[in-house]
Amino acid sequence: MADRADRPGDQGDGGREEREADRGARWGPRPAAAGPAPRPFLRRRWVRWTAAGTVAALIGGGFGAWALYGRLQGNITRDEAVIAELERHEKERPLPSKQGALNILLVGSDTRAGQGNGRYGVARGQRSDTVILLHLAADRRSATAVSIPRDLMVDIPSCRRADGRSAPARTAQFNYAYSYGGTACTIRTVERLTRIRVDHHMVVDFQGFKRMVDAVDGVRICLKQPMDDKDARVRLPAGEHTLNGEQSLGFVRARKSLGDGSDTDRMARQQQFLGALVAKVQSNGVLLNPGKLYPLLDAATSSLTTDPAIASLVDLYDLARSMRNIPTEEVRFLTVPREAYAGDPNRDQLVEPAAGRLFALLRKDEPVRIAPRPDGSASPSPSASPTGTSPASPRGPSTPSGASGARTTPAPDPTFSGNSASRSACE
Repeated sequence: MADRADRPGDQGDGGREEREADRGARWGPRPAAAGPAPRPFLRRRWVRWTAAGTVAALIGGGFGAWALYGRLQGNITRDEAVIAELERHEKERPLPSKQGALNILLVGSDTRAGQGNGRYGVARGQRSDTVILLHLAADRRSATAVSIPRDLMVDIPSCRRADGRSAPARTAQFNYAYSYGGTACTIRTVERLTRIRVDHHMVVDFQGFKRMVDAVDGVRICLKQPMDDKDARVRLPAGEHTLNGEQSLGFVRARKSLGDGSDTDRMARQQQFLGALVAKVQSNGVLLNPGKLYPLLDAATSSLTTDPAIASLVDLYDLARSMRNIPTEEVRFLTVPREAYAGDPNRDQLVEPAAGRLFALLRKDEPVRIAPRPDGSASPSPSASPTGTSPASPRGPSTPSGASGARTTPAPDPTFSGNSASRSACE
């Protein structure tokens, strides 16, 4: 093995001079030193200080992120009692979807419990102000939100009350299911009505709704007539407005000051508003912007009660992320086909076979076609009509059964009255 002195470029001072000359030929002369070279132990100390500062910043940021996560996670109320009650009745429930589609029951509660809700008056017991069955297609390319009227006459099963006693089964307004047995009774009633398995549920109160609207800096709507509703606490002139949380709550709850004062008209406004809210969230890129996403998540989770399966922030984020690429024109809003109840014109009943066909489409995860309400009317058609047929002939035209070689024309897909999130509230 050669000695160090014999290696190329290592021949003492002569080797160093050759290397300096070669370097000067390529990069120019080395700049003069500004002073004595820093001592090795000072360089090592500077490196340690820098590393320590970086680690401290990372740890501090980690604690900050963990604190924010803990706050959001702590906001969510886990509805363990509802799941336990549903498990008692598992045998009567529809089978879960096998295609990967999800059905989520959204309940807007008008409870006066909780901070800030008492200002909206005194309510006896608990009531569901809004109930929407949200169907997410298995491919996550479409979503269908179906409103269920509070005054729809339905068969409510025997349900356990909060005090442990059982309320008898009865035919009553849909809203009574929540009053009698809370969320579990509402889910069982919806499943009995539609034969659709409710995979998850979410209950949001007044304050949560208001804060979500404020978190996205308001929602734009247009009023064709002035709104002056003392009960809803809203007074607005006709025209275009960007409503804050308080105004938005009044807009979706008002019954006496807009339209014909019916629950039908109110549900149409709720659907219109939710469509505008979806469009606002997507257009602002909220789901991709942490600075905008955190206030929205904080608002949503602070008044959210949900089943344990989606009661974690990670699960809720995954759910929201799976929906973020759904085009607004594929987010559809409609109300179950219904008409005046035979026993009381102030109540509703399902229109068949239209309602059954709607529920079948959702069960099979098949597309639901909608057509805008005529002239922007808030009142939906009394039933769904297949293209080219009347509601009275849901199967469409066919050759008389007694004719030779008769063939029945397959029924076209039904079209339901509704709107999509892509339709502006000001159209």
